[in-house]
Amino acid sequence: MTEKFRELSVSREDVLAAKEKGQDGLSQLIHSVHSSGDLVFILETLGSLPATFGSECFIDLLQHENKDVRLWAVKNLGKLKSVELLPFYKDVIESDTNTTVKREAVSSIGRMRKEATIPTLISILKNPDPKIVCQAIRGLLVFKGNIEVDTQLKQLINHENEMVVSVIKKEYFADVKMDKKSLPHPETYPFLVNVAVNGDVRDVLKYVPDESVHLTFTSPPYYNARDYSIYPSYDAYLFFLKEVFQETYRITKEGRFLVVNTSPVIVPRISRAHSSKRYPIPFDIHYDLIKMGWEFIDDIVWMKPEYSVKNRIGGFQQHRKPLAYKPNSVTEYLMVYRKQTSRLIDWNIHQYSNEIVEKSKVKDGFETTNVWQICPKSDKVHSAIFPYDLCKRVIEYYSFVGDLIFDPFGGSGTVGRTAISMDRKFFMTEKDPQYFEYMKSFRKEDIFDETPAKFLTLEQFKNNTL
Repeated sequence: MTEKFRELSVSREDVLAAKEKGQDGLSQLIHSVHSSGDLVFILETLGSLPATFGSECFIDLLQHENKDVRLWAVKNLGKLKSVELLPFYKDVIESDTNTTVKREAVSSIGRMRKEATIPTLISILKNPDPKIVCQAIRGLLVFKGNIEVDTQLKQLINHENEMVVSVIKKEYFADVKMDKKSLPHPETYPFLVNVAVNGDVRDVLKYVPDESVHLTFTSPPYYNARDYSIYPSYDAYLFFLKEVFQETYRITKEGRFLVVNTSPVIVPRISRAHSSKRYPIPFDIHYDLIKMGWEFIDDIVWMKPEYSVKNRIGGFQQHRKPLAYKPNSVTEYLMVYRKQTSRLIDWNIHQYSNEIVEKSKVKDGFETTNVWQICPKSDKVHSAIFPYDLCKRVIEYYSFVGDLIFDPFGGSGTVGRTAISMDRKFFMTEKDPQYFEYMKSFRKEDIFDETPAKFLTLEQFKNNTL
């Protein structure tokens, strides 16, 4: 019981005693109190009610000025499951000023599970509030198979609200996969396991079958900020990423994840007479990812120590002139997406044995917020290398033991080495020959030497898939 209820003029015993006397006893108790807090306490304490319990005392409270009183009045009316209350519910839905109260009225109608409620629920589908429409849909889905209900609900596929459309699409228009030749969800193709390919990722993925990988974690090359990432225009750069992630979508298992690490990037000015330009890469690629079917799940902020980033604030510290403020960029984004599916996360989890699920459980000490404070890693060969701790978290949080982890921009191979160290498998592509050779050099020093790994040219990979 919350603190505010300790100073009420009624007790739990008073409420239960009034309830024993039926509607008359409850009405007397309600009329004896003078505060909204007392009323809410009474209504909240009642518990279950017999269907024969009178409704008048609750109906009288539907016009109360306090929204919490009205809400609990509707909740208690809902316990009676009486079709005769439909006009009162309709009036609440049409005239109450609080969305939560309205939704509870719709919910009360739905909980009756009686065919007599169908016309009322169908009429609610025209409500301008999509949350109320969704509640009505929930009530109508109890009667799925009823011709009138199915007809009315299917029409909502053209509704302007995306949540309404997603529910209808799942219930009536979801694709049913019948291909018995496809691999079981936890498995992948042997020719992809612990393989790195030196080639343009778009060329490599032409030879990768649908639904082959479980998780993609990558950091795309920054637009014209490094020697290895020169593009003729920003539009060309975004189109390149669109091509890559479209193919990544195709090869990703149903309902599995894509995690993209990127940040806005500054292209330096060419002279003091011109301005530098900052490109909002994560925000621009997000639109394309959503359009191709990726569902946005989370934005994780990777925070670095200020000493590790380029100083942009120095000039401002000297003159303090407004409009010239440029803070030091100590963050990057990890944008988390899931391949669109009508199935819930639980379906993905249930594809694995109990043994694998237990073995894959996240260890104590996991990050509880979306701000990850991790120091970046510097490297003499690759200028933008993943820290091991960053890879470890993503792989641990978004994959199971034995899964195939894909990095289309493999760089020095940190994703691959981390995947192996965590009992996963890797598949990587890397276009730059220097970075690919650097990646191979780790084979002599660390875990690549203990676990068989293949480093192939594009031609070798093509022959390997045949």
